[in-house]
Amino acid sequence: MSSTHEVDLQEPDYRFSLANERTFLAYVRTALAMEAGALAVVQLLPDVASEQWRRVAAVVLAVLGLVVAVSGYRRWASNQRAMRRGRPLPDTWLIPVLTASVAVASASAVVVLLVSR
Repeated sequence: MSSTHEVDLQEPDYRFSLANERTFLAYVRTALAMEAGALAVVQLLPDVASEQWRRVAAVVLAVLGLVVAVSGYRRWASNQRAMRRGRPLPDTWLIPVLTASVAVASASAVVVLLVSR
């Protein structure tokens, strides 16, 4: 008989574990794309905006990449725990934040491209 401190863990269906892993890898790809975008803004767009604007944009993208990578791992781990315990998957704040961040970055890129030369 298990005590109140022990949690009955069960192995989830491997298809759900693999789907959770694929989702985590999508977060990693998104984080890498943000990091690549940060480097591209600084290195490849000298004529688009001032150096200060490019550096700010690069830092924002790099920080977002870091947040997405770390949060993606935490989401993967919490989903795995929930599946093993037979509990509902936890809610996440990452999806709306990521959506808003990409929308702001895209809108900023459009504005910069429209006002540059």
